[in-house]
Amino acid sequence: MAGRNGRTVRDLRRGNRTAVLQRLYFDGPLSRFELGPATGLSSGSVSNVVAELIGDGLVEEAGSVDSDGGRPRILLRVAPGSGHMIGVDVGETRVRIGLFDLTLTELARAERPLEQQRYEVDGIVRHVRDGIAEVLADAAIAPERLLGVGIGVPGIVERTPAPGAVVHGQTIGWDAVPLERLLRDGSELPGSVPYFIDNGARTLGQAEMWFGAGRGAGNALVVLFGSGVGACLVTPEVEHGRAVEWGHLTVRVRGRRCRCGALGCLEAYAGAESLLARWFEAGGTAPEGADEETALSVMLSGAYPADGGTADPVALALLEETAEYVGAGLSDLINLFQPERILIGGWAGLQLGTRFLPAVRRHAASYSLRHPAEKVGIELGRLGPDAVTVGAAILPLADFFAHGGRRPGPAPEPGAARAQSVPR
Repeated sequence: MAGRNGRTVRDLRRGNRTAVLQRLYFDGPLSRFELGPATGLSSGSVSNVVAELIGDGLVEEAGSVDSDGGRPRILLRVAPGSGHMIGVDVGETRVRIGLFDLTLTELARAERPLEQQRYEVDGIVRHVRDGIAEVLADAAIAPERLLGVGIGVPGIVERTPAPGAVVHGQTIGWDAVPLERLLRDGSELPGSVPYFIDNGARTLGQAEMWFGAGRGAGNALVVLFGSGVGACLVTPEVEHGRAVEWGHLTVRVRGRRCRCGALGCLEAYAGAESLLARWFEAGGTAPEGADEETALSVMLSGAYPADGGTADPVALALLEETAEYVGAGLSDLINLFQPERILIGGWAGLQLGTRFLPAVRRHAASYSLRHPAEKVGIELGRLGPDAVTVGAAILPLADFFAHGGRRPGPAPEPGAARAQSVPR
């Protein structure tokens, strides 16, 4: 029966289970006594929910603590082995697949390097399928135990009832690729295991907001630098995060042609692929056959020699120019959204940021309005190059929480579930 606000008893019970699970997950171990004020539930409701969750195997005891004048209080925590998720990062140089338990401890991983035709759709689908099978076999986990598979991809993801998630990746040559249907066709996973496909910048943002440098911030932008450039916006109005095609903001009229086909995009100057192309055009060299990550490391070591030797003037000038482009691009985000924090991630962002973050901050401030610039902090992400994979695994985990810790039943409407922001 529905109440005045339209919520049924089942909705209330699910909400109570969600509240207890999330508090134990982010703040546990906690006692039943502590869960009351932490969740706003009565002691009777806490006891009932905890008993249910223990009965379902989702919560377990984790020792005890002394109480004032009474019996020791039993501590509770989320049981790590009560659920498993797979996170997939379809990156620029490789496809990375990770298997995680419910506390996001990595149990197994697989990587598939991408060759010259790196974004050929059939090849990507094969890498993802094979990687999923490999990590499940390595950890001896039955596919039926999965809460879902989260996948971070380049481009815009459109969610449709059929054929499911469709990817529009203009910069990688994907035109309305029905990725979810392709992954399901011939898959060994049960049909009840859901796929959660989203933009890679958004999965990076999800990870940093839950566990990294964005924890506790209500208004943040997480930017990703790899071969290309992307961003994820998280505000009180868009608490689940929204991918922003920041890399295709115009920073120079009639500038360099971007791989999207337009002129003067930020990505044409700050993405690793374009930055290296500019360096090679100016005479820079990298070892034959080196991938982008290796080539960028060579460029950085030449511009900032560790032994104090003479810097490569061409590499140094290009990197200084790139820092200004990035700072100018960040200024637009600052003026538009007035974020509390901006976090820089992605494999290229982490490499570049360690060298020229002070210059980026300086340029961002000089191009921004003074008031919002004084209030924003610009930092590197804390989760390293695996952040997109972790964030992808969070997508099924967040859906699991939103349903009160209920395991997937029949496959949901493709793309219907959304990730949740971390409770504050």
